Amino acid sequence: MERKLFTALQGDYAETLNDALSKQGFRRSQNVLYRPSCAECTACMSARIRVRDFAPSRTQRRLIRRNAALVRTATSAWSTEEQYELFRRYLDARHATGGMADMDIFEFAAMIEETPVRTRVFEYRAPPPPGAAPRDGDLAAVCLTDVLDDGLSLVYSFYDPALSDFSLGTYMILDHVEMARAAGLPYVYLGYWVPGSRKMDYKAKFSALEIYKGGVWQNI
Repeated sequence: MERKLFTALQGDYAETLNDALSKQGFRRSQNVLYRPSCAECTACMSARIRVRDFAPSRTQRRLIRRNAALVRTATSAWSTEEQYELFRRYLDARHATGGMADMDIFEFAAMIEETPVRTRVFEYRAPPPPGAAPRDGDLAAVCLTDVLDDGLSLVYSFYDPALSDFSLGTYMILDHVEMARAAGLPYVYLGYWVPGSRKMDYKAKFSALEIYKGGVWQNI
């Protein structure tokens, strides 16, 4: 049995609450903040990267070079049909039996747009044809990101499953580390990490990773 602690995220102090509780291991889903609160299990631990101390591995440096041609654009928290089509391909290929498998376009729009805090949508596209605008490139990946007072929090990301060899999920995290570094923000929040979960193993491959355990942030 899973148990979670929830609180509504609304009103004039929504951003302040989101900033404060993110530092205590909470995560945002639309206008709700939540944290696992199971009586006899602490396997789900919030994870974040210390930007100042992060150094990419050799494999991660190769990945950065391999995706260097991608064009990143930032938009407000507004969904598009193009994003939803990519999201559906991603779910069908990667999470066909997961809890989001039946999400329709209206639920997808709510996931993107229902936010009472500072939220950005980062789109990653293939290089556009010569003379074209950046948004004319094919959409390769998307990341929904909250801007906290001490970092960037990756709320949800997805990518073209046909490009799985490019490890776009990992690349988006690496790119967020660089964005946080440029903005002078000390952390990149990655959501929950569960030791032993194959789908979450990639998070443990980042250096300078901290987990929230026993009421404090500590090195993994």
